[in-house]
Amino acid sequence: MPSEPPPSARRKLACWADALKRRWKEAREKADLPTDRPNLVMSSAVQVCWEKFCNYFDVEPRYVPISEDHKVLDGHDLDKYVDENTIGVVAIMGVTYTGMYEPVEQISEALDRIEERTGLDVRIHVDGASGGMIAPFIQPDLAWDFRVKRVYSISTSGHKYGLVYPGLGWIVWRETADLPESLIFKVSYLGGEMPTFALNFSRPGAQVLLQYYMFLRLGFDGYRRVQQTSHDVAKYLSGEIEQMDDFTLWNDGSDIPVFAWMLNDKPDRKWNLYDLQDRLRMKGWLVPAYPMPVDLTQVTVQRIVVRNGFSHDMAEAFIKDLKSCVKYLDGLRSPMPSEARTSGFHH
Repeated sequence: MPSEPPPSARRKLACWADALKRRWKEAREKADLPTDRPNLVMSSAVQVCWEKFCNYFDVEPRYVPISEDHKVLDGHDLDKYVDENTIGVVAIMGVTYTGMYEPVEQISEALDRIEERTGLDVRIHVDGASGGMIAPFIQPDLAWDFRVKRVYSISTSGHKYGLVYPGLGWIVWRETADLPESLIFKVSYLGGEMPTFALNFSRPGAQVLLQYYMFLRLGFDGYRRVQQTSHDVAKYLSGEIEQMDDFTLWNDGSDIPVFAWMLNDKPDRKWNLYDLQDRLRMKGWLVPAYPMPVDLTQVTVQRIVVRNGFSHDMAEAFIKDLKSCVKYLDGLRSPMPSEARTSGFHH
């Protein structure tokens, strides 16, 4: 399985996606078919970097909308978006908005049915930006990786749950043949021939060395304990919030240690999640509130991300402050000022 550690997770994305586009293009050219209309299928809840790739590399983005019945890309209605020009389907292990996993096996099964009916063999890229460093350690039985035959490549970010500072991303392909030879450059001016596959050549090695050190220092069991602790804290927080009358969980942090919740309907309530976000910020907690993506923009959620170092003691302190903020807001006699009120956070 060839791998490449470009210095930036976003450059890594461009390298991977261009490899998939090149593979599709070369197959089309060999069959003497047009190559001018490639498309990429993904959830409407993808991170903005995917939109950037499609814009920069002239690929049509096809967004499968999420809904309250289908909270992630799960294979539902996939046949409406996939065609002969589809270069691949993106499955996200930890959606930015909510932290939920997209079921890779289920997506693969939907693509199997499409192939049986149409003959189209569409591959999957797993965007494991967060979950790629969580699932192997605390959810080992979950099939999301190369155990699923359609998974062609997997990417992850060292700076999310890899315990490395920002800027490091990784990508792994199933087989050497999955990385088109036409994208690999061979240079010989460093005293020997060296293959390179990245958007830049010279780069610092500190981030790679740090990731290597963390793997050696913690080992598999150390990473398992770190990630399990974060997971336990997220489950504790979501359980406490679920018991509060004002909130309904969108998800409970069972995937990566990230979860979101909505505000219940309540007559005469004088506040919303943006007001709660502001009150929590006064107490030192940065808990963003924001609208869900297209077709669900009427739904506002608030999200917690639990990382290494967020202890049970801190979680208990947060719940205490959360209840205090809700009590204050419930005591309002009139609505909070609402002019130009939006989230102070952006993805």
